[in-house]
Amino acid sequence: MSENVTPYKDSKLGKKEQVTKMFDTISGKYDGLNRVISFGIDIKWRKKVVQIVKDIRPETVLDIATGTGDLAINLAQTGAGKIVGLDISSGMLEVGKRKVAEKKLDDTIEMVLGDSENLPFEDNSFDAVTVAFGVRNFETLEKGLAEILRVLRPGGCFVILETSVPTKTPYKQGYNLYTRHILPLIGKIFSKDRSAYAYLSESASVFPHGEKLNNILAKIGFIKVKHHPQTLGVATIYVASK
Repeated sequence: MSENVTPYKDSKLGKKEQVTKMFDTISGKYDGLNRVISFGIDIKWRKKVVQIVKDIRPETVLDIATGTGDLAINLAQTGAGKIVGLDISSGMLEVGKRKVAEKKLDDTIEMVLGDSENLPFEDNSFDAVTVAFGVRNFETLEKGLAEILRVLRPGGCFVILETSVPTKTPYKQGYNLYTRHILPLIGKIFSKDRSAYAYLSESASVFPHGEKLNNILAKIGFIKVKHHPQTLGVATIYVASK
């Protein structure tokens, strides 16, 4: 089973409610902070996800934990006729809806408020499902993954982009220094919410990555599971099928 790290340990709310509240709070600053925190490399990682999905020529794509819609918007390049971006945070979705409208993609992309662990879609609904920097925020990882397997059509493609921890010296030490001390400070300066970015770094450090996540995906029922470390191992792209 996966670790259960919560944003605010003194809160009486469950992880799901806390994550929702946290992202509602930082939604207005989220895009800018992402660029600063990742030095813009997250754009390159998303392009790789888009190419993986594009290769299967999907008609329907579901982007879970879509946030402000960055990946959903990029997925329009796959040629899919219908893209659904789902998120539990209404604040993040409002930002995403504005971006979709500005790009004139309203006919292609639908932004939906919903829970990744109780997806409001029929079985076998999507040719591809993506999650970028969101699976570690699932309250129950296995339940969320099982829901994704349910809505993915047989032969479909599931792609995860998630942070991971480098295993080689000195990258591991540098990563720990950055995520434990510098990242929360940046979050405090830009969003006035140090706790939010302390949570994001802490959750990344304990979340199962590499072969551990591969094994969980296989246990749930996914097949052809592979992972591809990115940028010295600070992020990983996972690809699986049904």
